[in-house]
Amino acid sequence: MGSATRSSLQTARSALAAAKGVDLATGEQLLAAARTIGGSTQLLSALANPSGDAAGTKALVAAVFGEIGPTARGLVDVVVSSRWSSGDDVLAGLEELGIRAIATTATTPGAIEAELFEFGRAVTSDAELELAIGSKRDSAAGKLSLVQSLLGGSASAQTLAIAGHLVQQPRGRRIGELVRGAAAIVADTAGKGVATVTVARPLSAAQISAVTASIARRYGRDHVVNQVVDASLVGGVRVQVGDEVIDGSIASRLADVKLQLAG
Repeated sequence: MGSATRSSLQTARSALAAAKGVDLATGEQLLAAARTIGGSTQLLSALANPSGDAAGTKALVAAVFGEIGPTARGLVDVVVSSRWSSGDDVLAGLEELGIRAIATTATTPGAIEAELFEFGRAVTSDAELELAIGSKRDSAAGKLSLVQSLLGGSASAQTLAIAGHLVQQPRGRRIGELVRGAAAIVADTAGKGVATVTVARPLSAAQISAVTASIARRYGRDHVVNQVVDASLVGGVRVQVGDEVIDGSIASRLADVKLQLAG
């Protein structure tokens, strides 16, 4: 991430925090704006490279996004009037802002992250399904319909909005990366991180609490913990936070012993 993008992203986050009337529709409109801009090379080029004509950029936003709410339009103005390292960073900035706006409307802590996690697992566990969602040939409407059928009526409106956007505008990312990134943004909005804990057998409530507390101590903040049961681990636990993996599973230890013996 370039310095221009880091600065602009912080400006956008501050603008969202200060904005009044942010609701689910605001987040959905920001995500829709990202798709509109990303779907037009000409529009993306015009908005990603401001020439210093702030009035002209604002007029363009008003012309293209005149029908969205004033809160969302104001935030789009902030994003496109800032300087970014690349056009893709503009889209990523709008996407993050939309996800953060949606995250602020969550009624149950950790629910969106958990639903996104389960959605990602369902897709990645089925090769044909993952191919269908990741295909560039399938229409955005078809992908959205597939997401809605997968999530059914059990998922929140927030999760549906986020997952629906991700599959419509993947920007070269696989579904696992898409979901992990979105869940991390949702959690960070609440001041938390996301951890995936893989175990051989389901943890008890007391064990989950102990693991959660241990992760919080290590990383300096609370984490939403997603549990995966994998009998091949035999025992122990493997924890992944972002790109860091702490593997304390028995299977890993046995593999290390085999390598030592082989050497």
